[in-house]
Amino acid sequence: MKCAVGVDFGTLSGRAVIVDVSNGKELATAVHEYRNGVIDEYLRYSPGSSISSRISYGTGPGTNIRLEPDWALQDPNDYIEVFKNTIPAVLKESAVDPADVIGVGIDFTACTMLPTRADGTPLCFLSEWRDNPHSWVKLWKHHAAQPEANQLNTIARQAGFGNILDRYGGKISSEWFFPKVWQILNEAPEVYTAADRMLEAADWVVWQLTGVETRNSCTAGYKAMWSKTEGFPPAAFFKALDPRLENIVDEKMKRDILPLGARAGGITEQAAQWTGLKVGTAVAVANVDAHVAVPAATVTESGRMVMIMGTSICHMVIGESEEIVPGMCGVVMDGIIPDKPGFEAGQSCVGDNFQWFTETCVPETYEKEARQRGISIHQLLEEKAAAQKPGASGLLALDWWNGNRSVLVDVDLTGMMLGMTLLTKPEEIYRALIESTAYGTRLIVETFQKNNVPIRELVATGGLPDRNKLLMQIYADVTGLPIYIPEATQIGAVGSAMHGAVAAGSAAGGYDTIIDASLNMAHLREESYQPIAENKAIYDKLFAEYVTLHDYFGRGENDVMKRLKALKIRCSQ
Repeated sequence: MKCAVGVDFGTLSGRAVIVDVSNGKELATAVHEYRNGVIDEYLRYSPGSSISSRISYGTGPGTNIRLEPDWALQDPNDYIEVFKNTIPAVLKESAVDPADVIGVGIDFTACTMLPTRADGTPLCFLSEWRDNPHSWVKLWKHHAAQPEANQLNTIARQAGFGNILDRYGGKISSEWFFPKVWQILNEAPEVYTAADRMLEAADWVVWQLTGVETRNSCTAGYKAMWSKTEGFPPAAFFKALDPRLENIVDEKMKRDILPLGARAGGITEQAAQWTGLKVGTAVAVANVDAHVAVPAATVTESGRMVMIMGTSICHMVIGESEEIVPGMCGVVMDGIIPDKPGFEAGQSCVGDNFQWFTETCVPETYEKEARQRGISIHQLLEEKAAAQKPGASGLLALDWWNGNRSVLVDVDLTGMMLGMTLLTKPEEIYRALIESTAYGTRLIVETFQKNNVPIRELVATGGLPDRNKLLMQIYADVTGLPIYIPEATQIGAVGSAMHGAVAAGSAAGGYDTIIDASLNMAHLREESYQPIAENKAIYDKLFAEYVTLHDYFGRGENDVMKRLKALKIRCSQ
C-alpha cells in the first residue's frame, strides 16, 4: 500500500493526515496546537532566550511589547513543531512503513507571510530583530496594513493599473502580500532592509522540509498579484506606489513560480529526523487551505462551487475562461487545477458570528437547559430554530460582523439586525444570523452567474456541515441549489496529501495529475441537501429585502456604519 501525508496549517493548530493513495482512505490523523497561537495583544519573551519558542503569554519577567490594534502575528517555530509532532504520530498510529510514504503536501492560511535571511532563517529568530514585531510572521488576519491597502488601490487606479485590480474584484485587501510588505517598509524600514526574502509561510515551511526555496502559483496568484501570462506587476507599478518598492520582486522575492502538484524537492536529513519520513520523499509545492480542498471535494470542472465553511467561508469555483467578477477575491489561471481559471470569493464572518452570539447574547436559562440535556448551546439553539418557519420571526440581518469580503470588499462595514421586538427569542436571532450568511452566499453565487461563471450546485466542506444540519438546509433553500458533502473529514489535509501523491508521480505509485488523483481519492457522501420549494419562495422575498439593505448601507448611500466605527475609535482612545 502506497501512502501520502498531508499537513494542513490552520490559524491555531496544524493537522496531519496519512491516506491510502489508491482510494483516499484516511488512515490516521494528528493535531498539534501552536504553543503561541495568535499573537495579537502583547509580544512577550525572555530576553535571554535564543529561539522564538521561548515566547510566552505569562506575566513573569521578560520583554512585553504592546501591539497596535488589528495586528496578528505568529511564531514560525510553531510550524516546525507541527512537523515534529504530527507526522511521527500518524506514522505510529497507522503503522505505515515510512518507505511506503511516497509524497508529502502542505496547505496554509494565506496571506501569512514573514521576512527571512537568504538561508531561510526568520528574522524573528535573530536576537537583533526579536523585539521588532515586524520581524515576525504576519498572520492572514493581520489587518494593520489597511492604510497601505487603501493607498495601493488609489494609486493603482490613478497610475493606469486598474486592470490588475480588476482581477481581484476591484480592490486589493489589507490581508494580502504587498500591503503587509509595504507596512514593514513604512514602519520598520530597517527590517525591510535586513530581509533577503519576503515570502509566504506556506512556501517557508516547504523550504524547511526540502532545503529548496520555491514559490507556488496559488499564493502568488491570489495574494501577490501574479499572473500566469503577465507575471508580477511591472516595476513601474511598484515605483508608483513607493520608489523604494520598485525592485521588490527581484530583490526580495522570486520570479520562478511552480504549478500546483509540482515537486518542490525531497525530504532533507534534518526533516527526516523531525518527521520519521525517508530522506528524498517527494514534497509538493505549497498550496492554500481553501484551494487545496477543491479537488479533495471531487470538484475539477466548472459549474460547481465549493464552500469551505468554518469561522468564515471561502467560495471556490473553477471556470472555463477568465472573467472579471465584481467583488471576487481573485481569478488565477492554474490557481486550483492546471490550465483552468480558479475563482475565489468569501465571507469573513460565519461560524464566528454564531460563536459570538452564543458567548454574549444567550440567557442563563438556555445555558442551563443545554447542560441538563447534555448538549451544546449550539445544538439547543439549532433544535429550537429548526421548529420555526422561514420568515416567522420577522427578523433580517446583515452578515458583516467582521466586515464584508465579497462582494463589497470593505472591512469597515458592521453587522445589523432588523425587526426585533420585546417578544424576540434567542433562537430567532440565531436563525436570522444563519439566514444572513446564506443570503451573503446567494449574492456571491448570483454575482458569479451574472458574469459568465456558471454555478449549478454547491459542495460544502469544513467544520460547519457536520455540526449544523439546519444551517445546510437553510443554505439550500436560500440559494435554490442542491448541496453535497465530501466524504473526507480532514478536507485540507487530504487535498494536500493528494498533491503529495501528484508530486511523487505515477512511477512511484502516485498520480501524474491532480484530476487523476481526485477521481481515485475524492468521494462524496450519500447525503445531500435539496431546496424545499415553499421555503425557497419565502426566502426569495427575504433575500430581496436583504439586497436592499446590502446596497443601502454597503454601497455608499448611507455610511452610518463607518461613521459609528470612526466615532468608536476616537472615543476609545
